[in-house]
Amino acid sequence: MMDTHPTLRIIRDEHSALSAVLRSIGLFLSESRRHGVWPDFKVLRAMLFYIDEFPEQVHHTKESNLLFPMLRARSDALAAILDRLDHDHAESHAAVRELEHKLLGLEMMSDAADAESRRAGFEAEMRTYIASYLEHMRTEEIEVLPLAEQVLTASDWAELDAAFMQNRDPLTHRDADDAFRPLFKKILMTLPSPIGLGPAIEALHDSHPRS
Repeated sequence: MMDTHPTLRIIRDEHSALSAVLRSIGLFLSESRRHGVWPDFKVLRAMLFYIDEFPEQVHHTKESNLLFPMLRARSDALAAILDRLDHDHAESHAAVRELEHKLLGLEMMSDAADAESRRAGFEAEMRTYIASYLEHMRTEEIEVLPLAEQVLTASDWAELDAAFMQNRDPLTHRDADDAFRPLFKKILMTLPSPIGLGPAIEALHDSHPRS
């Protein structure tokens, strides 16, 4: 179904990119286990940095600071759900920072006696994070976005569209900051199978953004 507003398309596109990265992290960890090797720490750091840098600090901020307050002003139908999603945003940002720290500890202590328990703990927390994040995005898409289509006004959408079209996610938009292009190429091309990121790979192969 065609989205009626740029905001809806951007949110869904960014959810799709993030879902692909999250699922690929899980696959990456499983493949490393299956082959009996340590995962590539550089790639994992790059993927967690992406999550911290864009979905957590840009995507979530626009939802919590713009979209959710507008919905609260127009309807009380999802008050409890919006409160939970805002809480998820705050918790998720802290969680990814903790995962980044634990990954660094795992890398630095990969020869230590407790390296295997550190690895198992990191993998378990990572999988919990992935499952929670995927459920969070599913709730937004089946509960929040349909309500937004029903209750927001033309002026609401104009404000949202202007905001969401700024600071676009480099995995979903060709005109994203070229400074991040090498980082995202590393993520996409090193994964065992970059699930669902074909458009991003195509964009990264372009030497210059399209006008």
